[in-house]
Amino acid sequence: MVFGEALVDVIDGTAFPGGSPLNVAVGLSRLGVDTTLAARFGDDAYGDRIAQHLAASSVAFAEPVAGAETSRAEVSLDATGQARYRFALDSELPRMPLDGIDLVHAGSLGAVLAPGAAAVADAFDDPGARLRSYDPNIRPDLMQDHGATLDQVERLAARSHIVKLSDEDAAWLYPGSDLDDVLARLLALGAPLAVVTRGGEGCSARFGGERLDVPADRVTVVDTVGAGDSFMAALLAAVLDGPLGGALLDGMPLDAADVGGALRFAARAAAVTASRAGANPPWARELADSA
Repeated sequence: MVFGEALVDVIDGTAFPGGSPLNVAVGLSRLGVDTTLAARFGDDAYGDRIAQHLAASSVAFAEPVAGAETSRAEVSLDATGQARYRFALDSELPRMPLDGIDLVHAGSLGAVLAPGAAAVADAFDDPGARLRSYDPNIRPDLMQDHGATLDQVERLAARSHIVKLSDEDAAWLYPGSDLDDVLARLLALGAPLAVVTRGGEGCSARFGGERLDVPADRVTVVDTVGAGDSFMAALLAAVLDGPLGGALLDGMPLDAADVGGALRFAARAAAVTASRAGANPPWARELADSA
């Protein structure tokens, strides 16, 4: 179950279904994980695009809201393909039953902006035995109160088994701190596995007393839209498919080889997405072909 916003990214006047949580849900489903997206969007033309996009990747989702306006993000790309966003957002989220759910993931705006943040908090506080993962995916324009945002981010991180953030997220949340200190902070809050992605430099993870650095796969970058979300989805798929899921849930030490394998799988997924336009996560067969 993925909680968070579903919206359209409008790039050069063309609308593409997006939003970090939606991208993670699509990425998970394309990698063979039965996935439901707990997001709110309207029954307008943009909402129809989102519903079609989710259905095409076999993602289950809450019914579109009659008469509601679907959220959108105006996307601009710089000379290196890095994306910048300007939002028109409906931050409400549906409350979904968690029976039979093995993992709850939340991220981005829907996890910290009222009123949707309450639904995410309730899902993370649910007493069921399931994994929880979190990606802050900071958007400074809409998270202007640094202190309040940090409090909410750390509350969710403390309830998570896995926290993934980008180096840009880390710099905004913890200005002046180096990445190792940020990772240590996330572990101190209670997350057993903390990961920071560093764009073309790869990613770094801490767990227990260990740190792993995994390089990025080398590709020609078309744009970075959705690359971090593909990384998140692939990391979660690898956790669910191997021994890491059970170890995290049981509070057991994590094996470095298992963590490294999951991170390399995630890096490969991110590279595929960065090599093509828009938030287009890879399918399982594509990663199998590139292994």
